[in-house]
Amino acid sequence: MDQDARKELTPLKLREKAAKFAKETVNIQMKSFKRYGIWADWNNPYLTLSPEYEAAQIEVFGQMTMKGYIYRGRKPVHWSPSSRTALAEAELEYPEGHVSTSIYAIFKIISAPPASYGLFEEFLSDLCLAIWTTTPWTIPANAAVAVNPKLLYVVAEVHSILKDTALSKEKQANLSRALKAGQTKAFVVVASELVSTLESKWGVKLMVKKTFHGSALENFRYLHPVSGKECPVVLGGDYITTQSGTGLVHTAPGHGQEDYATGLKYGLPILSPVDDEGKFTEEAGQFSGLDVLGSGNAAVVKYLDEQLSLILEEPYKHKYPYDWRTKKPTIFRATEQWFASVDGFRQTAMDAINEVNWIPAQAVNRIIAMTSSRSDWCISRQRTWGVPIPVFYHVHSKEPLITEETIAHIKAIVSNKGSDAWWYMSTEELLPHKYRDKASEYQKGTDTMDVWFDSGSSWAAVLGKRDGLSFPADLYLEGTDQHRGWFQSSLLTSIASTGKAPYSCVITHGFVLDEKGLKMSKSLGNIVDPEIVISGGKNIKNEPAYGADVLRLWVSSVDYAGDVMIGPQILRQMSDMYRKLRGTLRFLLSNLHDWKIENAVSYSELPKLDKYALFQLENIADAIRDSYENYQFYKIFQIIQRFAIVDLSNFYFDVAKDRLYVGGTSSYTRRSCQTILAAHLLSIVRVIAPILPHLAEDVWQNLPFGYVKEDGSVAKFVFELKWPGVNEKWLAMPADDVDFWRIILELRSEVNKVLENARTGKLIGSSLEAKVYLHASDGATATRLQEMCTAINDADALHRILITSQVEILSSLDNELVTSIPYSGRYTDKRTGEIWIGATRAGGMKCERCWNYSPQVGSFVEHPTLCARCFSVIDVQPLPAAAGVS
Repeated sequence: MDQDARKELTPLKLREKAAKFAKETVNIQMKSFKRYGIWADWNNPYLTLSPEYEAAQIEVFGQMTMKGYIYRGRKPVHWSPSSRTALAEAELEYPEGHVSTSIYAIFKIISAPPASYGLFEEFLSDLCLAIWTTTPWTIPANAAVAVNPKLLYVVAEVHSILKDTALSKEKQANLSRALKAGQTKAFVVVASELVSTLESKWGVKLMVKKTFHGSALENFRYLHPVSGKECPVVLGGDYITTQSGTGLVHTAPGHGQEDYATGLKYGLPILSPVDDEGKFTEEAGQFSGLDVLGSGNAAVVKYLDEQLSLILEEPYKHKYPYDWRTKKPTIFRATEQWFASVDGFRQTAMDAINEVNWIPAQAVNRIIAMTSSRSDWCISRQRTWGVPIPVFYHVHSKEPLITEETIAHIKAIVSNKGSDAWWYMSTEELLPHKYRDKASEYQKGTDTMDVWFDSGSSWAAVLGKRDGLSFPADLYLEGTDQHRGWFQSSLLTSIASTGKAPYSCVITHGFVLDEKGLKMSKSLGNIVDPEIVISGGKNIKNEPAYGADVLRLWVSSVDYAGDVMIGPQILRQMSDMYRKLRGTLRFLLSNLHDWKIENAVSYSELPKLDKYALFQLENIADAIRDSYENYQFYKIFQIIQRFAIVDLSNFYFDVAKDRLYVGGTSSYTRRSCQTILAAHLLSIVRVIAPILPHLAEDVWQNLPFGYVKEDGSVAKFVFELKWPGVNEKWLAMPADDVDFWRIILELRSEVNKVLENARTGKLIGSSLEAKVYLHASDGATATRLQEMCTAINDADALHRILITSQVEILSSLDNELVTSIPYSGRYTDKRTGEIWIGATRAGGMKCERCWNYSPQVGSFVEHPTLCARCFSVIDVQPLPAAAGVS
């Protein structure tokens, strides 16, 4: 809506349109959030425009006022001429490429204080102060020139214009007139370090006549180039440097925060001859009515040139504050506003910051820096949309009326009727009963509160007001830019009101870049739209529909502490991992199709292999639990990727297939394995649910057995389950056993390398065609390996774990058998020494059912092609039942 259309609207009509737009936007965002799988109380969201929220915000304002933290004053603030309101720092943008008109100008010195007169007497008749500014339009409001007392300055004589200057003839002529070059002697005061820079910039030769500290210039008087009034030279602070300019700063207390602070110190007038639209007022004289960012700026430059005050004018490219809404430049302008005095509670805020858990840890440095250095907070805005500042003004004295009674009365009205009441109710109705007799002497204010005061009051509107939400909040989560926004405004309002931070933990994340690390933009065509990632684009080949879980998986995979990258290639990688994880879960589900809770084998009766699998699972669950508690989601991603997709498939699933497919349907061997698979499924589905809720629920709805909760009911949905608790029994495996299983897994990898060489050499095809020989240099290790070869429980048999048909432990390598073994290798462990590995073809014939080689094949008349194990299985149950899973 353009400015003219806005002017035609009454405040209530404009508020009605704004509320309608806000609610529509909320619904659009809510729909997207639901599609992303975000879990929230969508039927009861907190909205800053709801009456109960507005009332809580007014209460916070009232508490701060009663404690003396709110005051009204005239200060320079960021002002947006395009939206005609004051702005907070968080409402600004600093785009690259803004070009300002910068000027070098001279102000004629007319007197020196007695203490310095002798030092400068010979120069005074022709001495000028040289200043530089990127805001020439503020010159009419100039009240002083500031210098740094610690810097060295010089009086330099303008000797001549350099022959090789790059200046045009016209600029050379202007420069000559301004500096009187070639006529009478002209002297300028500049910072010593900048002499050579200014010679090059101005195209003149400067001869240093005297050097001194800036403190010597205090209380010099110069002639204002526009008003003709006398103005002082004052001492500024460290903001005056030699990085640019001349080392002398044109000071307009009505148009800059540092200028304002210096002005207060010296009692300088706070001039700001600029109106709400960014145009000069009558106070600016001949410039009245001109736009300060346009024709007014140019007019000031022209006037200075005519008065022989302009040395040089040139474009200056830099970052400049823009209104984040209108995308147009702002100005600094002194106006009457409402402020929160941060000094009143700054130290309490600083102390509270150190009590909060900041993630990442370095984020605390940003909030400390911003809180320690921030000026008073301008909380008033000249807008119709928003929560009103609940204040009345005396018609004649303009004194504000704001008391505990008025705040409480307005809070009650807003809680019942909403903040629109401020606009449609009369002053008499809005005032408490005790003031109504004098209602005609007051008028209600027209300012509204800063939007950051709105959002910064969320703790007051929500925490302690809703079931289960106590103060302080467990967590605040937002982007790193919110250190100057929501995080800070929430901290300041809460500290001022309660003396405590509103949060226990704050997480900040970086920004999303494309997969090359570039900022996303329409011009580069590299924007990744979450809706397209989930639902697919017009070209389904180039923009496939990945679903919400793949997007969520990507979120969990990145370290949000810094900027993160996303793009087509990264999404394909995430989709591939998601597919593999589904494969893992599908394997678990399909092999539990006939398993019930009552089929579970007790822990004490499980094979050692299975106990080790549970030990691993519990350690993995504990690591995931710890990562969730520390908000390190990328670690969860890494753990799941390594364990659920790689480790399980490469070891336990690989070994388990023989038990699952070859063992009897209801055999102990198969049921014990299924017990382990069920434990993994129940654990994995719960730990992935916060990240992959759709996949987790899909698994749960296809669970082949019912899971009974503590109350005796069956869990219908995955989120009805409790988080996996710590199972101390599973973690109780002796350290020696844990280390031995580590050796077995590492040994298995080395055995596979030897078998691969045998396969390459055409000795074997499948690993089941091999017999493996082992010799351990460590006696204890050799004993344990031998025990595995003769294990009573078939699942713990070493040849089952190595997936070979036979394994033999050699007592010595000094025999003819070793020399005849064609393929060998070695495994070395620092603690237990070396294990020699040899591989030959397995003895016996191949069992047509399990494919293992055994001398027993052919021993059974009824089934001459089966090994002893398969014969016993077939003898118990029909062959098809056992062979049905392949």
